[in-house]
Amino acid sequence: MDFRLIHPIQPLRKYIRYFWMLEQYSSSTVEKDFKIMTDGIPGMIFQQHPAAFRDHYQQQLPPLFLYGPKTQYANMQVKGTFLNVGVSFHPGILTSLFPLTTYDLTNQYIDLDDLVRTSLSEQLFHATTFEQKVQVLETFFLRQLNKNDTTDGKTGWAIHLLQQGKTLPQVQSALNISERTLERYFKHHIGVTPKMYARICRFQSALELIRQSNFGSLTAVAHLQQYFDQAHFIKEFQLFAGASPKHFLHKAKEQLPNFPEWMK
Repeated sequence: MDFRLIHPIQPLRKYIRYFWMLEQYSSSTVEKDFKIMTDGIPGMIFQQHPAAFRDHYQQQLPPLFLYGPKTQYANMQVKGTFLNVGVSFHPGILTSLFPLTTYDLTNQYIDLDDLVRTSLSEQLFHATTFEQKVQVLETFFLRQLNKNDTTDGKTGWAIHLLQQGKTLPQVQSALNISERTLERYFKHHIGVTPKMYARICRFQSALELIRQSNFGSLTAVAHLQQYFDQAHFIKEFQLFAGASPKHFLHKAKEQLPNFPEWMK
């Protein structure tokens, strides 16, 4: 299985973290299990072979779909040949690209054709290389920005503060807004409440320590990330990753961040 990543052109770097491609050529009928781990980040996926991937309800996914942030992990299964090209957005930017409220897309996905009228799926299908597909996507997103850009500075600053480990009262104070206003901003632009987003940030911070083997023990990770105790840390990790920290260490094969294949 091959993985590639390309960063966007400069005008799009405020909105898109990177474009990725995951590809496998196989005649095997053995099903592989993937988990989408919670990261608070929306995305978009194009499937060159739409019949390959199925969601946790065993339903076939659309050829081109947009998905919102998740408040818990989700399962996906795949078998045979596939070629998927994805877009990893920055949190809080979907409303700058599409006419939607992000909260309506939380834990959901939507066929892009149901959201905007576009020939993007057909263009991506006929683009022969990853680089060409990325160019098609960049052209599409630049056009979308001209139609929809409603960038909200307060939400972006709040995201930054929470990612730095600030508490919700500290964020409210820095932005000089009420708890209710902050929650309204987050639901509209990010798709989850500030409290949930803070939990996701803490989980991702713990996950990064585990990825880098930069910890003495899992108990030390729980303490460093200010979980109440190790039991609370494991419970939170299972909710967001779909497995315990120890199981993640031994069974997760993570080429694409937060989208690991799980070894049998």
